[in-house]
Amino acid sequence: MKEETYVGVDVEESRDATASLDRLNALSQEEAREELLKCCGSAKWAERAEAERPFESVRELLETADRAWWDLDREDWLEAFRSHPKIGGQKAERSVSRQATRWSEEEQSSARGGSPEIFSALAEANREYEDQFGFIFIVCATGKTSDEMLANLRERLGHDTDAELRVAAEEQRLITHLRLRKLLQA
Repeated sequence: MKEETYVGVDVEESRDATASLDRLNALSQEEAREELLKCCGSAKWAERAEAERPFESVRELLETADRAWWDLDREDWLEAFRSHPKIGGQKAERSVSRQATRWSEEEQSSARGGSPEIFSALAEANREYEDQFGFIFIVCATGKTSDEMLANLRERLGHDTDAELRVAAEEQRLITHLRLRKLLQA
């Protein structure tokens, strides 16, 4: 599946980001793929992004990440989705690195302040979503409350499967951008 238009990226370059980018560029193929898999759980995406090294800038890395992402097919997207825990959950369907697990916990941290009723409603809506679409609800959770995520989840239940897959893929793209930035800050 291919995205029709590329959404531009506004990224400031810093010395630290440049130094981290240099480190990423210097890794072996296998090491670089493992680092990239922390950011997006699709093996094909990590392979394609890694193959474009060396990256001259953070902007180039993010643009490459987007091109690689939108050139993947449905199964590759679903593979990436399986590397995330369900909203409110702690464990992804497939095994991921400790760093990816920590990032997921950080990304969902603002949602932990919700009431038991909200968590119950999220769990029920998650089940309904998964039954309807066949994959878990993916949302770029950073900064979102549990109420906001529940509202977003319920709204997205109104989509047809193809439309929702595209929305979920865009959310994964946003998560990947956040994690690539985190990778460069580590």
